[in-house]
Amino acid sequence: MSGLWPHGDGDKEYRVRTTLAIKTNALLEKYFPERRIFLKSDQDTRFIRLRPVVQLSAYAGVFVVVGWAIVASAILMMDSIGSGNFREQAKRDQRVYQERLNAISVERDTRAEEALAAQQRFNTALEQISVMQSELLASETRRRELETGIEVIQATLRGTMKDRETARAEVVALKSEGAGEAGPTAAAVLPQMDFMAEALADTAAERDQILADAQDALGQRDELEIELKLTQERNDQIFRQLEEAMEISVEPLDKMFRNAGMPTDSIIEQVRRGYSGQGGPLTPISFSTRGEEPTPDELRANKLLKQMDQLNLYRIAAQQAPFASPVKSAFRFTSGYGYRRDPKTGGRRMHNGTDFAAPHGTDIFSTADGVVTHAGWQSGFGRLVEIQHAFGIKTRYAHNTRIRVKVGQRVSRGDHIADMGSTGRSTGTHLHYEIRVNGRPVNPMIYIKAANNVF
Repeated sequence: MSGLWPHGDGDKEYRVRTTLAIKTNALLEKYFPERRIFLKSDQDTRFIRLRPVVQLSAYAGVFVVVGWAIVASAILMMDSIGSGNFREQAKRDQRVYQERLNAISVERDTRAEEALAAQQRFNTALEQISVMQSELLASETRRRELETGIEVIQATLRGTMKDRETARAEVVALKSEGAGEAGPTAAAVLPQMDFMAEALADTAAERDQILADAQDALGQRDELEIELKLTQERNDQIFRQLEEAMEISVEPLDKMFRNAGMPTDSIIEQVRRGYSGQGGPLTPISFSTRGEEPTPDELRANKLLKQMDQLNLYRIAAQQAPFASPVKSAFRFTSGYGYRRDPKTGGRRMHNGTDFAAPHGTDIFSTADGVVTHAGWQSGFGRLVEIQHAFGIKTRYAHNTRIRVKVGQRVSRGDHIADMGSTGRSTGTHLHYEIRVNGRPVNPMIYIKAANNVF
């Protein structure tokens, strides 16, 4: 018998375990007394013994299953309620976003109309200034001619007066001579005196007329100077309005490109090269100074024209970059850009785009002008549309149920290119939207958020 039982420390440990098991079984029997289940057949009767430990395990299993069912039901209910609230919040945000877009669009149109009206007023004012400057120059030329004529007349008048004095002296000398010679000489001199008196009278009248014309010219010059000053003030006001309108129009576009990480200088230069045909809409324009030093108004006008050219370039560049959302109806974001838990394998994996969830068949739109480079099935992406845009940007629209474009087709921002589905490696209806710059994936929300204050 000594070979069947452990000795020493092992014997003590075995006794302790045995005693503990007996006590535990006795304690459990108070609450879970041993039961037997009899199974009777035609030939035999058997039973199954349910010990306290087995009963406790069964009760614990039932409790765990019931508890898990309650917790799972609560989680599903909370998720359903939260999804409903999120959808309502998304709808409200969508409505607010649409209202804001409409308000911004109206404000932009108003600013454009104001800028166009200001430009028309500016052109009209420039024409008026040109006419008034021509009139002022003509008036100045006429004044100088009148002054020259007055000087000539005054010189002639002085010469005539000298001749008259000389003639009077000769008359006096002739009178002092003999009486016999006086009669014929006086008869010869008197007609000359009358002629000289008439000439002097005509010269004085002509001089008075020239002085009156000179005074009128000086008065007209003063009136033209006052009118020119008023026109200059109106032009300055028009310049200020145009400069404010340009600043309001250009600054948000510049901020949008910079927030998206796009260098504005290189983008504008690239767009300008693409529209550099002779006489094209983007050829820089400016006021000619005819080789002379430009005036302050000409400098301001050239600056405004340069800003208008820059605004036009920004507008074209913004149309060619994906500053828009691919889904316009109600949706919710189900997954963002970055590392996440893979819905298929459960592992950690990089997600190179943003997921938009909406009903099956929801319209999907191009986010910028471009050319379709892929329109078909591609492994895990399912039915995929890929569009190449300017500046090395490419967009992808995956898991579609239907594709509405073909390879090589040119599309514009807002064109309907596909219908939302769940093809490829997908767990439900949604759009997987990617933006790649020179082959490198970037967060699409950078472009969508950058356009919030513009479009």
